[in-house]
Amino acid sequence: MNIYPLLRPALFALDPESAHNLTLKGLRIAQQTGLISLVAAQNADKPVQAMGLTFKNALGLAAGLDKNGDYIDALAALNFGFIEIGTVTPRPQPGNPKPRLFRLPEHQAIINRMGFNNLGIDHLLTQVQQRRSHGILGINIGKNADTPIEQAADDYLIGLRKSYTAADYITLNISSPNTKNLRQLQQGDDLKRLISTLKTEQGVLQQQHQKYTPLVLKIAPDLNSDEITHIAHLLLEFEIDGVIATNTTLAREMLGDHPLAGEAGGLSGLPVREKSTAVVRGLAAELNNKIPIIAAGGIMSAADAQEKLHAGARLVQIYSGLIYKGPQLVADIVADL
Repeated sequence: MNIYPLLRPALFALDPESAHNLTLKGLRIAQQTGLISLVAAQNADKPVQAMGLTFKNALGLAAGLDKNGDYIDALAALNFGFIEIGTVTPRPQPGNPKPRLFRLPEHQAIINRMGFNNLGIDHLLTQVQQRRSHGILGINIGKNADTPIEQAADDYLIGLRKSYTAADYITLNISSPNTKNLRQLQQGDDLKRLISTLKTEQGVLQQQHQKYTPLVLKIAPDLNSDEITHIAHLLLEFEIDGVIATNTTLAREMLGDHPLAGEAGGLSGLPVREKSTAVVRGLAAELNNKIPIIAAGGIMSAADAQEKLHAGARLVQIYSGLIYKGPQLVADIVADL
């Protein structure tokens, strides 16, 4: 039963951030009352192996939708193969000033400059402890806005240590365009130092907890072929467990003269699809199936998901597509896997 097209006009009449929060609360009520089964994907058990983990199916929810882990069970009830929560920082922070979230329905796109607004990692871990669903859970970690970029590794180490036993995998978000200088961490020696530091700590934590939690790197779509090659070589050198391609884009040429095209922030949704797929293809050529690729960016249909898988991804994630298409998109993609 697809009732989302009936609800969407009312939700889109609200400002995007209010609609986002209202939708998640409504989803939780639907889960608690059992009504969510009417819109959840059916026959969703289509297991996929990656990073030493068994995923229920290849479709995941990207980070950013549930930043604080407040809605894990409700989202899991839609029958995603995995859920990724965050981005979470060591300390709570309000994020950037509002308005900071913009819809572009003509392009099936969203521009956001949220700025890692979240309640901090301790709150998120409390939510994780209280969840009842048992699917694969990723925790996406970042740095606080007021932490100097030179000390970014300290924040990622806090996130890694605190979430290590709670997460099935941990994503290092170094590609959000909404935290000053963060994308600098994708470059050259900065990236090598960060990865080396965190892989060393992963080994320490593995011994300490007798548990191996995979480390995943999330990268931007705005990388040239040389940068993609460099990142791929570092992923192989340090045996990073997975890579998410991609985050949001700073590019705007796809929007023409849209009145919101000048808004600062990351662009997601349909306009980023081709850029994201190109990065997936570039990584796949370099990684040669040695490290799994999780594709995200512009997946608005089952055909878009298949395009990412054919380009070399093992798993896919959605976010903006869910805003525009609702739970039916989950059902459509899972049915087509």
